[in-house]
Amino acid sequence: MIDLRRITQDTDLYNLHTHTQFCDGHAPMEDFVVEALALGFTHLGFTPHSPVSAESPVNMTREDVLTYFDEMSRLRETYGQRIHLYTSMEIDYVGEGDGPADEFFKQLPLDYRIGSVHFIPAIDDASDMVDIDGKFEGFKVRMQEKFHGDIEYVVRTFFSQMMAMVYEGGFDIVGHMDKIGFNASQYREGIDDEPWYDKLVMDLFENIMDHHLIIEINTKAWLQRNRYYPNLKYFGLLKRFNAPIVVNSDAHYPTLLNSGRMEAIKLLNACK
Repeated sequence: MIDLRRITQDTDLYNLHTHTQFCDGHAPMEDFVVEALALGFTHLGFTPHSPVSAESPVNMTREDVLTYFDEMSRLRETYGQRIHLYTSMEIDYVGEGDGPADEFFKQLPLDYRIGSVHFIPAIDDASDMVDIDGKFEGFKVRMQEKFHGDIEYVVRTFFSQMMAMVYEGGFDIVGHMDKIGFNASQYREGIDDEPWYDKLVMDLFENIMDHHLIIEINTKAWLQRNRYYPNLKYFGLLKRFNAPIVVNSDAHYPTLLNSGRMEAIKLLNACK
């Protein structure tokens, strides 16, 4: 297992959350390595969306896992003298026993693991796991079809899933810990500033700190949505409690490998 904290202390030129041809990324892994080298990066981690029990067009299959490892070996052999390359996954927490702590993921030779929530149960059918990530247009449709317009159910269930994932463990980095905030705030403006919402974030933050996990500042949405995950308003909290963090671009295109990262690092450093 690599020392993630050491990487973030030694350099700003890294990204540990990268999606490629093995899930919903838009370029082969090698293209990201070439771009990382052009940017002067010293560390690059690949994190395909893990195999998942829920129906999903973006998650890799279990059959793809060995092919992914083979490609990682090839890239390390080709570029390993110039950049540190890491084999990881972004592992979805779908429910109790179905997430990063699952034995399937424990036995994989991964350098580190990101734990994330993208799916929550439909309001009328707990077995129907619904994607609450992605573009707002699709989210708005699913709000009516799967959640009867109950945005508080969606938000509370997302954070409940995140809390359960932290308790179960099996991972190192908490991925985009308040990702639901953007779609929820588009659906009901200002919801992410309401006291009950802030309490959910605070409870999750305390749980993460109690379990000594690393919090990801995810910069993927900064250019298009002017949003970080966690939200910028929580950066002071991270700084005040000296929370262990990594700043990741969650890149799906090589050209966005460093998108929003340097701005986030500056904003974090400016917090008191």
